[in-house]
Formats: sequence, C-alpha cells, structure tokens
Amino acid sequence: MPKYLIEATYTGEGLRGLQKDKASGRRDVVARVVKGLGGTLEAFYFSLGDYDVVSIMELPDASAAAAYASGAVRTKTTPLLTVEEVDRGLAKSVDYRPPRA
Repeated sequence: MPKYLIEATYTGEGLRGLQKDKASGRRDVVARVVKGLGGTLEAFYFSLGDYDVVSIMELPDASAAAAYASGAVRTKTTPLLTVEEVDRGLAKSVDYRPPRA
C-alpha cells in the first residue's frame, strides 16, 4: 500500500479542536479518519517550524490521500517511494528528446 508524508498546519478552527481534544485526541481522530479511508496511521508527530503536525500514513491510493484534506488543517501531501520502487524507476528508459535537440 502506498505511503504518504502529510505535513499539516492548523487553521484557527483546528487549533480550537486541538485545545479541546488535546494532542492525543487529535492523533486519535486522524487515526480514525485514516482507517475510514482504508489505511493506517504509521507515525504522528507535532513539530515546531513550518508545520504543526507531520505524519506518515499508508493509504490505498492517491484518491484516498486527496480525501484526507479537511477544512481544519492545511496540508502538504508527499507520496513516499521505497528504495525498490526508485530502483525500478531508474531501470526504465525514457525516449525523450528536448525541444530543438
């Protein structure tokens, strides 16, 4: 199952939910949402910096990853590739000729 790195920043509404439910409550909510999409939450961390939360989740496909977005957070989704997937990609040849070449 594909893995995704989800970086999230809380909106004002999301921060109010965090204050009400506490950090563990928010993690539990995310785990339920991910499970409802047919996936699993592998890692969930709060962070300092550009993003409030960083998580890694396994989801069935890109459409499930797209469905994860909600109005309570702004997200950046990055598909993660295994070493084996990158090796398979490197083994493929692409017939590409740049313009004017």
